[in-house]
Amino acid sequence: MRIRRRAMLGVIALASISLPALSAHAEDVTITVWSLDRDVQPAPNLINDFNKLNKGIKVEYRQIQFDDVVSEAMRAYSTGQAPDIIAVDNPEHALFSSRGAFLDLTGMIAASSVVKPENYFPGPLASVTWEGKLYGIPKATNTIALYYNKDMFKAKGLDPEKPPQTWDELVDAARKLTDPAANVYGLAFSAKANEEGTFQFLPWAQMAGGGYDNINAEGVVKALDIWKTIIDEKLASPDSLTRGQWDSTGTFNSGNAAMAISGPWELDRMMQEAKFDWGVALLPVPEIGAERSSAMGDFNWAVFSSTKHPEEAFKVLEYFVSQDERMFKDFGQLPARSDIAIPPAGEPLKDAALQVFLEQLKYAKPRGPHPQWPKISKAIQDAIQAALTGQMSSKDALDQAAEKIKGVLG
Repeated sequence: MRIRRRAMLGVIALASISLPALSAHAEDVTITVWSLDRDVQPAPNLINDFNKLNKGIKVEYRQIQFDDVVSEAMRAYSTGQAPDIIAVDNPEHALFSSRGAFLDLTGMIAASSVVKPENYFPGPLASVTWEGKLYGIPKATNTIALYYNKDMFKAKGLDPEKPPQTWDELVDAARKLTDPAANVYGLAFSAKANEEGTFQFLPWAQMAGGGYDNINAEGVVKALDIWKTIIDEKLASPDSLTRGQWDSTGTFNSGNAAMAISGPWELDRMMQEAKFDWGVALLPVPEIGAERSSAMGDFNWAVFSSTKHPEEAFKVLEYFVSQDERMFKDFGQLPARSDIAIPPAGEPLKDAALQVFLEQLKYAKPRGPHPQWPKISKAIQDAIQAALTGQMSSKDALDQAAEKIKGVLG
Protein backbone atom coordinates (compact mmCIF):
# COMPACT_ATOMS: atom_id res chain seq x y z
CA MET A 1 0.00 0.00 0.00
CA ARG A 2 2.84 2.37 0.92
CA ILE A 3 4.62 1.50 -2.32
CA ARG A 4 1.44 2.15 -4.34
CA ARG A 5 0.93 5.44 -2.51
CA ARG A 6 4.50 6.53 -3.26
CA ALA A 7 3.99 5.53 -6.88
CA MET A 8 0.84 7.64 -7.08
CA LEU A 9 2.63 10.62 -5.54
CA GLY A 10 5.41 10.17 -8.09
CA VAL A 11 2.92 10.22 -10.95
CA ILE A 12 1.28 13.36 -9.57
CA ALA A 13 4.66 15.06 -9.16
CA LEU A 14 5.68 14.06 -12.67
CA ALA A 15 2.41 15.42 -14.02
CA SER A 16 2.88 18.70 -12.20
CA ILE A 17 6.25 19.09 -13.92
CA SER A 18 5.35 17.74 -17.34
CA LEU A 19 2.04 19.45 -18.07
CA PRO A 20 3.38 23.03 -18.07
CA ALA A 21 6.38 21.86 -20.07
CA LEU A 22 4.11 20.24 -22.63
CA SER A 23 1.92 23.36 -22.70
CA ALA A 24 4.93 25.58 -23.33
CA HIS A 25 6.19 23.25 -26.06
CA ALA A 26 2.80 23.28 -27.77
CA GLU A 27 2.48 27.06 -27.74
CA ASP A 28 2.92 28.64 -31.19
CA VAL A 29 5.79 31.02 -31.89
CA THR A 30 4.32 34.39 -32.89
CA ILE A 31 5.82 36.19 -35.90
CA THR A 32 4.70 39.74 -36.67
CA VAL A 33 4.57 41.07 -40.23
CA TRP A 34 4.19 44.66 -41.40
CA SER A 35 3.37 45.67 -44.97
CA LEU A 36 1.22 48.03 -47.01
CA ASP A 37 -0.95 45.26 -48.43
CA ARG A 38 -4.70 45.67 -48.19
CA ASP A 39 -7.16 42.80 -47.88
CA VAL A 40 -7.12 42.09 -51.64
CA GLN A 41 -3.31 41.98 -51.81
CA PRO A 42 -0.78 39.24 -51.03
CA ALA A 43 0.37 39.65 -47.42
CA PRO A 44 -2.89 39.25 -45.44
CA ASN A 45 -4.09 36.45 -47.70
CA LEU A 46 -0.83 34.50 -47.64
CA ILE A 47 -0.69 34.93 -43.88
CA ASN A 48 -4.22 33.60 -43.47
CA ASP A 49 -3.33 30.59 -45.60
CA PHE A 50 -0.11 29.99 -43.67
CA ASN A 51 -1.88 30.13 -40.31
CA LYS A 52 -4.33 27.46 -41.47
CA LEU A 53 -1.41 25.04 -41.90
CA ASN A 54 -0.81 24.99 -38.12
CA LYS A 55 2.97 24.74 -38.39
CA GLY A 56 3.55 25.87 -34.82
CA ILE A 57 4.04 29.43 -36.00
CA LYS A 58 1.31 32.02 -35.67
CA VAL A 59 1.67 35.09 -37.90
CA GLU A 60 0.11 38.40 -36.90
CA TYR A 61 -0.34 41.11 -39.51
CA ARG A 62 -0.34 44.88 -39.38
CA GLN A 63 -1.03 47.13 -42.36
CA ILE A 64 1.03 50.31 -42.40
CA GLN A 65 0.79 53.41 -44.59
CA PHE A 66 3.12 54.15 -47.50
CA ASP A 67 4.37 57.47 -46.14
CA ASP A 68 5.16 55.95 -42.73
CA VAL A 69 7.20 52.88 -43.68
CA VAL A 70 10.72 54.27 -43.24
CA SER A 71 10.12 56.54 -40.23
CA GLU A 72 7.93 54.11 -38.33
CA ALA A 73 10.08 51.08 -39.07
CA MET A 74 13.31 52.82 -38.04
CA ARG A 75 11.68 54.17 -34.89
CA ALA A 76 10.37 50.71 -34.03
CA TYR A 77 13.80 49.17 -34.58
CA SER A 78 15.63 51.77 -32.49
CA THR A 79 13.20 51.30 -29.57
CA GLY A 80 13.15 47.51 -29.70
CA GLN A 81 9.59 47.40 -31.03
CA ALA A 82 10.30 46.23 -34.58
CA PRO A 83 8.25 43.45 -36.15
CA ASP A 84 9.93 40.21 -37.18
CA ILE A 85 9.25 40.73 -40.89
CA ILE A 86 8.58 43.83 -42.94
CA ALA A 87 7.98 44.66 -46.60
CA VAL A 88 9.88 47.78 -47.69
CA ASP A 89 9.99 49.63 -50.99
CA ASN A 90 12.98 48.28 -52.91
CA PRO A 91 15.03 51.52 -53.08
CA GLU A 92 14.85 51.88 -49.30
CA HIS A 93 16.20 48.39 -48.62
CA ALA A 94 19.82 49.56 -48.65
CA LEU A 95 19.12 52.09 -45.91
CA PHE A 96 18.12 49.38 -43.44
CA SER A 97 20.73 46.86 -44.59
CA SER A 98 23.62 49.33 -44.29
CA ARG A 99 22.64 50.17 -40.71
CA GLY A 100 22.43 46.58 -39.53
CA ALA A 101 18.66 46.75 -39.11
CA PHE A 102 18.02 43.79 -41.42
CA LEU A 103 19.19 40.24 -40.82
CA ASP A 104 21.77 38.76 -43.16
CA LEU A 105 19.87 35.91 -44.83
CA THR A 106 22.72 34.72 -47.06
CA GLY A 107 23.34 31.48 -45.15
CA MET A 108 19.67 30.61 -44.76
CA ILE A 109 19.05 31.25 -48.45
CA ALA A 110 22.05 29.10 -49.43
CA ALA A 111 20.61 26.22 -47.40
CA SER A 112 17.04 26.72 -48.62
CA SER A 113 15.39 24.44 -51.15
CA VAL A 114 12.73 27.10 -51.78
CA VAL A 115 14.57 30.41 -52.20
CA LYS A 116 16.95 30.32 -55.16
CA PRO A 117 18.77 33.59 -56.00
CA GLU A 118 19.38 32.49 -59.58
CA ASN A 119 15.63 32.48 -60.20
CA TYR A 120 15.26 36.23 -59.66
CA PHE A 121 15.56 39.06 -62.16
CA PRO A 122 18.86 40.92 -61.63
CA GLY A 123 17.26 44.24 -60.69
CA PRO A 124 15.06 43.01 -57.82
CA LEU A 125 17.87 40.76 -56.55
CA ALA A 126 20.32 43.67 -56.57
CA SER A 127 17.93 45.69 -54.44
CA VAL A 128 18.18 43.18 -51.53
CA THR A 129 21.95 42.88 -51.83
CA TRP A 130 24.33 44.90 -49.68
CA GLU A 131 28.09 44.45 -49.74
CA GLY A 132 27.70 41.08 -51.43
CA LYS A 133 25.24 39.65 -48.92
CA LEU A 134 21.51 39.07 -49.15
CA TYR A 135 19.43 41.01 -46.64
CA GLY A 136 16.01 40.17 -47.99
CA ILE A 137 13.94 38.45 -50.64
CA PRO A 138 12.16 40.28 -53.49
CA LYS A 139 8.42 40.23 -52.92
CA ALA A 140 7.29 41.20 -56.42
CA THR A 141 8.23 43.59 -59.21
CA ASN A 142 6.43 46.05 -61.44
CA THR A 143 6.83 48.97 -63.77
CA ILE A 144 4.65 51.67 -65.32
CA ALA A 145 3.19 52.25 -68.76
CA LEU A 146 0.47 54.33 -70.42
CA TYR A 147 -3.18 53.28 -70.10
CA TYR A 148 -5.49 54.93 -72.62
CA ASN A 149 -9.24 55.02 -73.29
CA LYS A 150 -9.78 53.80 -76.86
CA ASP A 151 -13.40 54.96 -76.91
CA MET A 152 -12.35 58.52 -76.10
CA PHE A 153 -9.62 58.35 -78.73
CA LYS A 154 -12.24 57.45 -81.34
CA ALA A 155 -14.61 60.17 -80.16
CA LYS A 156 -11.91 62.83 -80.53
CA GLY A 157 -10.74 61.60 -83.93
CA LEU A 158 -7.58 59.92 -82.67
CA ASP A 159 -6.51 56.47 -83.87
CA PRO A 160 -7.13 54.05 -80.98
CA GLU A 161 -4.46 51.73 -82.36
CA LYS A 162 -1.82 54.48 -82.37
CA PRO A 163 -1.31 55.74 -78.81
CA PRO A 164 1.26 58.51 -78.19
CA GLN A 165 4.84 57.39 -78.75
CA THR A 166 6.69 60.62 -77.93
CA TRP A 167 6.37 63.32 -75.29
CA ASP A 168 5.08 65.83 -77.86
CA GLU A 169 2.46 63.35 -79.06
CA LEU A 170 1.40 62.74 -75.45
CA VAL A 171 0.83 66.45 -74.79
CA ASP A 172 -0.95 66.90 -78.14
CA ALA A 173 -3.27 63.97 -77.42
CA ALA A 174 -3.95 65.25 -73.88
CA ARG A 175 -4.99 68.63 -75.29
CA LYS A 176 -7.42 67.01 -77.72
CA LEU A 177 -8.83 64.65 -75.13
CA THR A 178 -9.31 67.17 -72.33
CA ASP A 179 -12.98 68.14 -72.08
CA PRO A 180 -13.79 70.41 -69.11
CA ALA A 181 -17.52 70.36 -69.92
CA ALA A 182 -17.55 66.59 -69.48
CA ASN A 183 -15.16 66.73 -66.51
CA VAL A 184 -12.54 64.78 -68.46
CA TYR A 185 -8.81 65.40 -68.18
CA GLY A 186 -6.42 64.28 -70.88
CA LEU A 187 -4.04 62.54 -68.47
CA ALA A 188 -3.88 61.20 -64.93
CA PHE A 189 -0.58 60.66 -63.14
CA SER A 190 0.96 61.14 -59.71
CA ALA A 191 3.32 63.99 -58.87
CA LYS A 192 2.77 63.52 -55.14
CA ALA A 193 5.53 64.64 -52.78
CA ASN A 194 6.48 61.11 -51.78
CA GLU A 195 8.19 58.13 -53.39
CA GLU A 196 5.34 57.75 -55.89
CA GLY A 197 6.21 61.11 -57.44
CA THR A 198 9.87 60.11 -57.80
CA PHE A 199 8.80 56.71 -59.14
CA GLN A 200 6.82 58.36 -61.94
CA PHE A 201 9.30 61.11 -62.79
CA LEU A 202 12.63 59.29 -62.70
CA PRO A 203 11.99 57.33 -65.95
CA TRP A 204 11.42 60.67 -67.71
CA ALA A 205 14.74 61.89 -66.33
CA GLN A 206 16.51 58.71 -67.41
CA MET A 207 15.03 58.82 -70.91
CA ALA A 208 16.20 62.43 -71.16
CA GLY A 209 19.81 61.47 -70.45
CA GLY A 210 19.81 62.18 -66.73
CA GLY A 211 19.23 60.29 -63.53
CA TYR A 212 19.27 60.82 -59.79
CA ASP A 213 22.99 61.64 -59.96
CA ASN A 214 22.47 64.02 -62.90
CA ILE A 215 19.02 65.34 -62.13
CA ASN A 216 19.53 68.80 -63.64
CA ALA A 217 20.63 67.65 -67.10
CA GLU A 218 19.17 69.70 -69.94
CA GLY A 219 16.80 66.93 -71.01
CA VAL A 220 15.51 66.50 -67.46
CA VAL A 221 14.65 70.21 -67.30
CA LYS A 222 12.64 69.73 -70.50
CA ALA A 223 10.86 66.76 -68.99
CA LEU A 224 9.81 68.73 -65.91
CA ASP A 225 8.74 71.62 -68.15
CA ILE A 226 6.40 69.21 -69.93
CA TRP A 227 4.92 68.09 -66.63
CA LYS A 228 4.41 71.78 -65.76
CA THR A 229 2.67 72.40 -69.10
CA ILE A 230 0.31 69.50 -68.40
CA ILE A 231 -0.57 70.93 -64.98
CA ASP A 232 -0.72 74.60 -66.05
CA GLU A 233 -3.02 73.86 -69.00
CA LYS A 234 -5.19 71.67 -66.77
CA LEU A 235 -4.60 68.67 -69.00
CA ALA A 236 -4.37 66.77 -65.72
CA SER A 237 -6.18 67.43 -62.48
CA PRO A 238 -4.48 69.92 -60.12
CA ASP A 239 -4.67 67.32 -57.37
CA SER A 240 -2.14 65.25 -59.29
CA LEU A 241 0.28 66.95 -56.89
CA THR A 242 -1.37 65.37 -53.86
CA ARG A 243 -2.83 62.07 -55.06
CA GLY A 244 -1.04 58.75 -55.30
CA GLN A 245 -1.11 56.39 -58.27
CA TRP A 246 -4.04 54.34 -56.96
CA ASP A 247 -6.31 57.38 -56.74
CA SER A 248 -5.14 58.96 -59.98
CA THR A 249 -5.81 55.73 -61.87
CA GLY A 250 -9.25 55.66 -60.29
CA THR A 251 -9.91 58.89 -62.20
CA PHE A 252 -9.16 57.02 -65.41
CA ASN A 253 -11.33 54.06 -64.43
CA SER A 254 -14.29 56.34 -63.74
CA GLY A 255 -14.03 57.92 -67.20
CA ASN A 256 -12.72 61.27 -65.93
CA ALA A 257 -9.31 60.94 -67.58
CA ALA A 258 -8.50 59.73 -71.08
CA MET A 259 -5.01 58.44 -70.26
CA ALA A 260 -3.20 57.38 -67.10
CA ILE A 261 0.37 56.48 -66.21
CA SER A 262 0.25 53.52 -63.86
CA GLY A 263 1.26 49.91 -63.38
CA PRO A 264 0.14 46.29 -63.77
CA TRP A 265 -1.21 46.26 -60.20
CA GLU A 266 -4.23 48.07 -61.70
CA LEU A 267 -5.16 45.40 -64.23
CA ASP A 268 -7.69 43.49 -62.13
CA ARG A 269 -9.33 46.69 -60.90
CA MET A 270 -9.37 47.98 -64.47
CA MET A 271 -11.16 44.86 -65.65
CA GLN A 272 -13.82 45.35 -62.97
CA GLU A 273 -14.29 49.11 -63.02
CA ALA A 274 -13.54 50.42 -66.51
CA LYS A 275 -16.74 50.38 -68.58
CA PHE A 276 -15.00 51.22 -71.84
CA ASP A 277 -12.48 49.82 -74.31
CA TRP A 278 -8.91 50.49 -73.20
CA GLY A 279 -5.34 49.58 -74.00
CA VAL A 280 -1.80 49.92 -72.68
CA ALA A 281 1.21 51.38 -74.48
CA LEU A 282 4.90 51.73 -73.63
CA LEU A 283 5.84 54.99 -71.94
CA PRO A 284 6.35 57.73 -74.53
CA VAL A 285 9.98 58.68 -75.21
CA PRO A 286 11.50 62.15 -75.84
CA GLU A 287 11.71 61.37 -79.55
CA ILE A 288 11.53 58.32 -81.78
CA GLY A 289 14.62 56.20 -81.32
CA ALA A 290 15.47 57.57 -77.87
CA GLU A 291 16.52 55.21 -75.11
CA ARG A 292 13.59 53.80 -73.18
CA SER A 293 13.30 53.60 -69.45
CA SER A 294 10.73 52.80 -66.85
CA ALA A 295 10.46 52.51 -63.12
CA MET A 296 11.29 49.31 -61.25
CA GLY A 297 8.89 49.03 -58.39
CA ASP A 298 7.41 46.91 -55.67
CA PHE A 299 8.59 45.72 -52.33
CA ASN A 300 11.05 43.35 -50.72
CA TRP A 301 10.64 41.09 -47.70
CA ALA A 302 13.17 41.45 -44.91
CA VAL A 303 13.69 40.11 -41.40
CA PHE A 304 14.71 42.59 -38.72
CA SER A 305 18.00 41.71 -37.05
CA SER A 306 16.31 42.19 -33.68
CA THR A 307 13.95 39.23 -34.18
CA LYS A 308 13.99 36.60 -31.45
CA HIS A 309 12.85 33.94 -33.92
CA PRO A 310 15.02 34.15 -37.07
CA GLU A 311 14.46 30.55 -38.16
CA GLU A 312 10.69 30.77 -37.81
CA ALA A 313 10.64 34.12 -39.58
CA PHE A 314 12.59 32.64 -42.49
CA LYS A 315 10.15 29.72 -42.67
CA VAL A 316 7.36 32.26 -43.12
CA LEU A 317 9.33 33.89 -45.95
CA GLU A 318 9.89 30.51 -47.55
CA TYR A 319 6.14 29.96 -47.55
CA PHE A 320 5.60 33.35 -49.20
CA VAL A 321 8.14 32.45 -51.90
CA SER A 322 6.48 29.06 -52.42
CA GLN A 323 3.32 30.94 -53.38
CA ASP A 324 4.93 33.19 -56.01
CA GLU A 325 3.02 31.52 -58.82
CA ARG A 326 -0.14 33.02 -57.29
CA MET A 327 1.20 36.58 -57.36
CA PHE A 328 -0.27 37.53 -60.71
CA LYS A 329 -3.15 35.09 -60.92
CA ASP A 330 -4.60 35.92 -57.50
CA PHE A 331 -3.28 39.42 -56.79
CA GLY A 332 -2.39 41.02 -60.12
CA GLN A 333 1.28 41.48 -59.16
CA LEU A 334 4.25 40.34 -61.23
CA PRO A 335 6.61 37.90 -59.50
CA ALA A 336 10.23 39.05 -59.29
CA ARG A 337 11.34 35.68 -60.61
CA SER A 338 12.29 34.86 -64.17
CA ASP A 339 11.47 31.17 -63.74
CA ILE A 340 7.73 31.78 -63.38
CA ALA A 341 5.78 32.04 -66.62
CA ILE A 342 2.72 34.28 -66.61
CA PRO A 343 -0.09 32.18 -68.11
CA PRO A 344 -2.75 33.83 -70.29
CA ALA A 345 -5.72 35.00 -68.26
CA GLY A 346 -8.11 34.25 -71.11
CA GLU A 347 -9.24 37.89 -71.12
CA PRO A 348 -8.02 39.66 -74.29
CA LEU A 349 -7.75 43.13 -72.74
CA LYS A 350 -5.79 41.92 -69.74
CA ASP A 351 -3.52 39.59 -71.72
CA ALA A 352 -2.66 42.30 -74.27
CA ALA A 353 -1.92 44.78 -71.48
CA LEU A 354 0.25 42.28 -69.65
CA GLN A 355 2.45 41.76 -72.69
CA VAL A 356 3.10 45.50 -72.83
CA PHE A 357 4.10 45.56 -69.16
CA LEU A 358 6.41 42.58 -69.65
CA GLU A 359 8.01 44.44 -72.56
CA GLN A 360 8.28 47.59 -70.46
CA LEU A 361 10.02 45.62 -67.69
CA LYS A 362 12.97 45.12 -70.06
CA TYR A 363 13.70 48.84 -69.69
CA ALA A 364 12.95 49.15 -65.99
CA LYS A 365 15.75 50.69 -63.94
CA PRO A 366 16.13 50.68 -60.16
CA ARG A 367 16.03 53.79 -57.99
CA GLY A 368 19.48 53.69 -56.46
CA PRO A 369 20.04 51.45 -54.63
CA HIS A 370 21.69 53.79 -52.15
CA PRO A 371 21.57 53.87 -48.34
CA GLN A 372 20.50 57.52 -48.46
CA TRP A 373 17.83 57.03 -51.11
CA PRO A 374 15.06 58.71 -49.05
CA LYS A 375 17.12 61.93 -48.98
CA ILE A 376 17.87 61.68 -52.69
CA SER A 377 14.22 61.04 -53.48
CA LYS A 378 13.12 63.91 -51.23
CA ALA A 379 15.29 66.32 -53.21
CA ILE A 380 13.63 65.16 -56.43
CA GLN A 381 10.16 65.40 -54.90
CA ASP A 382 10.82 68.94 -53.69
CA ALA A 383 11.95 69.97 -57.16
CA ILE A 384 8.82 68.54 -58.77
CA GLN A 385 6.56 70.32 -56.30
CA ALA A 386 8.42 73.63 -56.55
CA ALA A 387 8.25 73.64 -60.34
CA LEU A 388 4.66 72.47 -60.71
CA THR A 389 3.34 74.96 -58.14
CA GLY A 390 5.21 77.85 -59.79
CA GLN A 391 7.52 78.54 -56.85
CA MET A 392 10.60 78.03 -59.03
CA SER A 393 11.43 77.41 -62.66
CA SER A 394 12.09 73.81 -63.61
CA LYS A 395 15.79 74.58 -64.08
CA ASP A 396 16.19 76.34 -60.75
CA ALA A 397 14.28 73.61 -58.93
CA LEU A 398 16.40 70.85 -60.47
CA ASP A 399 19.64 72.78 -59.91
CA GLN A 400 18.70 73.00 -56.25
CA ALA A 401 17.91 69.27 -56.17
CA ALA A 402 21.26 68.49 -57.81
CA GLU A 403 23.11 70.41 -55.09
CA LYS A 404 21.22 68.55 -52.34
CA ILE A 405 21.92 65.19 -53.97
CA LYS A 406 25.60 66.09 -54.46
CA GLY A 407 25.81 66.69 -50.73
CA VAL A 408 24.24 63.30 -50.02
CA LEU A 409 26.52 61.46 -52.43
CA GLY A 410 29.59 63.23 -51.08
